[in-house]
Amino acid sequence: MDTKLTLKLNQRIIEKAKEYASNKNMSLSRIVEAYLQSLTTENDSSEFEISPFVKSIATGTEIPADLDYKNEYADYLMKKYK
Repeated sequence: MDTKLTLKLNQRIIEKAKEYASNKNMSLSRIVEAYLQSLTTENDSSEFEISPFVKSIATGTEIPADLDYKNEYADYLMKKYK
């Protein structure tokens, strides 16, 4: 049974969401419904499933808060082009 729901959201977000829905040839209501269903249903195989590639790059490793990524990248480049 479909029921009406009223939401108060930022106007800019609504406009972007409507444009996104239009580009995907879906209604905004359908996108919101699918999102809410994905939040409330465990292991649901919906159309918004996480791709195998994204699953493959998830390592579960935490990045330290004090990591100096610029230094790390510079070190990487130095080793690479030695």
